[in-house]
Amino acid sequence: MRNPAELIVTQRLDLHLIPIPELLLLHEDPDNPGLLADRDFTNPHLELSHSHSGPLRWRVPQVKENPAVNIWFIRWIVLRETNEIVGSISFHSPPDDSGMIEIGFGIAQACRNNGFGTEALLGMWSWVVTQPGVKILRYTVSASNLPSMAIISKFGFSHVGQQLDEEDGPEEIFEMSVADFQLSLKNGFTANNRS
Repeated sequence: MRNPAELIVTQRLDLHLIPIPELLLLHEDPDNPGLLADRDFTNPHLELSHSHSGPLRWRVPQVKENPAVNIWFIRWIVLRETNEIVGSISFHSPPDDSGMIEIGFGIAQACRNNGFGTEALLGMWSWVVTQPGVKILRYTVSASNLPSMAIISKFGFSHVGQQLDEEDGPEEIFEMSVADFQLSLKNGFTANNRS
């Protein structure tokens, strides 16, 4: 039986933690035919491969340095109905000294505008707020990324500032305390009914 931390289940999605051997193989040999051989889902959109490698270049060195951090990292976003990977999602690191944890995600171009990003974020945040040491949820996004700006506005996070990301340029910073997120969940919060 799988460890509950390895699989987060939402209404339509399964968020599968990528185990370290699979993560390393994906980074070093994305065309390896054995890559998903033991999985019951496929990767028709070639997520996290070649030009879509996303966070691999940052997360793989972190995992090689300390394998215990992998629990916070990359998960396949799998649409349960088709057993197809539609994206990936990952925290950037374990919670920092102040308890802040930041998240990022990507949805395959062909799968966008179906609410998968919103649903995956809600699943990840619902899991992480139960983990020790997590106090603040953070989401950063370019103001010009209108779909992602729309997603974060649904959740009611507070805009707390800006930062200059060396790769993505200027980004807006949004945060919510774990206590506020849990209160929203208790009060029936879902990303679809909060505006």
